[in-house]
Amino acid sequence: MSTQKPVWFKDAIFYQIYPQTFYDTNNDGIGDIRGIIEKLDYIKSLGVNAIWLNPCFESPFRDAGYDIADFYQVAKRYGTNDDLKELFNKAHERDIRVLLDLVPGHTSTECEWFKKSSAHAKSEYDDWYIWTENTFTDTAKMRFIGGYSERNGQYLTNFFYCQPALNFGFSNPDPKYSWQVLPNAPGPMAVKNAIKDIIRYWLEMGASGFRVDMAFSLVKKSGQSDVKIEASPETSEFWNEVRNMLDDEFPEAVLISEWFRPGQALSAGFHSDFVKHSFIFGLRNLLGLGPNKTRNKTDIYGDMPDSAEELFKEFYQVIKQTEDLGYISLFSCNHDLSRAKQDGVTDVQLETYFAILMTLPGIPFVYYGDEIGMQFIDGLPSIEGGYNRCGSRTPMQWNQEKNAGFSSVTSDNLYLPIDSDTARPDVESQEKDRNSLLNNVKNIIALRKKNIDFAPDADFKILNANNSSDVVAYSRGENTICVFNLTNIEQNANMICELGESYNVLASSDSNCNIRLKNKQLHLSLAPRSYGIIKFVE
Repeated sequence: MSTQKPVWFKDAIFYQIYPQTFYDTNNDGIGDIRGIIEKLDYIKSLGVNAIWLNPCFESPFRDAGYDIADFYQVAKRYGTNDDLKELFNKAHERDIRVLLDLVPGHTSTECEWFKKSSAHAKSEYDDWYIWTENTFTDTAKMRFIGGYSERNGQYLTNFFYCQPALNFGFSNPDPKYSWQVLPNAPGPMAVKNAIKDIIRYWLEMGASGFRVDMAFSLVKKSGQSDVKIEASPETSEFWNEVRNMLDDEFPEAVLISEWFRPGQALSAGFHSDFVKHSFIFGLRNLLGLGPNKTRNKTDIYGDMPDSAEELFKEFYQVIKQTEDLGYISLFSCNHDLSRAKQDGVTDVQLETYFAILMTLPGIPFVYYGDEIGMQFIDGLPSIEGGYNRCGSRTPMQWNQEKNAGFSSVTSDNLYLPIDSDTARPDVESQEKDRNSLLNNVKNIIALRKKNIDFAPDADFKILNANNSSDVVAYSRGENTICVFNLTNIEQNANMICELGESYNVLASSDSNCNIRLKNKQLHLSLAPRSYGIIKFVE
């Protein structure tokens, strides 16, 4: 298992872009790569230095591009491969890295691999997918689709019906089913080599790595359904192979997993894994932010802790368990979850949320539009398999002009509707307001970048804030303390502090934040949903 990490990744702050709704330059109502290129200066102005781009490859878009038909071709609606290469180059000129979304566990039914595999005639792709021997056979209670193709058999899905699972083999094949083969069988070996070739292709073009979709879902267990977080050892072995390949051939490239189990993912070779969603939901709940409206609790998300003390204690344990392996990725939101901004949520709450995400150990991700407080739009019709996830995928709000500056098409031709709220936030207005959420988020990001105490591997300790579960306090590095009032009433915090007698307030969401230090006792009075960040000096 490798622990080698690119130097740039330690200082990475990501901006996630959903290309369909970021910026439309060819007036078809859908965002495109040239739109991202045109907005690179804005992205740079945020202080971020990396982009995670959701899938942009050829697809029938039954799952918003996570059903890939051609791993080597940019979807026409986004542009061309040359456009993507230009994005890499123009981003690099601004010291911004671009990570693509890798979907290794399945393809679209429109993929040529699958078309040839599902045909009656034999081909080299026969064993690239998991097929039963007969259309009417018992499927061991797994999620198979039958009657789809001329091939006499049913195919295993990895998510929706249109996403047939690629065959990475089974860790414990059931001898009753001849279609369950070991990971070293010819079909799985060919699939693994194909995924490695895809990775090489885009890294050679200029990508800086990948966020890996459903990274845990490759090698199946006998009788396993499509989504199981407890991945097989053989899945981890494959990702360690990929990591070794990167270390040898592309040492500046990174892999970030969608696994939600950092201990497993980092041991499998990933440079970083996303924190459990239960941490993000728990943090939001304590701050009074928008709840998760997109999915019920599952094995993926875990149970949400009942208190701030429990929430941060669990996070601390994960950090300690993985600190020598890699990093944890934190996120404001993503394309699968509801946004934090919903009815009644204030910019002060959102600012405090960002302050926590930017000061905890880990690699932070900002979801497009969260920096201005775009809100979750409930009740939208489903498009491209989004269903109730669509409320977090609406067009970026650039200004107060037509369609919020996203596109010049008529509103009924937009990929998704613009937020109809007349008070909706936008970039142009907030850039002019020095007290806006956008400018406060920029300040918090700048604070993180210039203070080495906020490095992802800097020391992290949870402090006792007067034995109160209403106030969260932790130290970072050698001499920085962060204190957060997560409640909707004013709170006092008192704690022993031996870092010195002189300090500076680096940031605070409360202009009336009262901080006193006397006889090694630190006293703070914090307004509702507010924070203070203090650095001690010699």
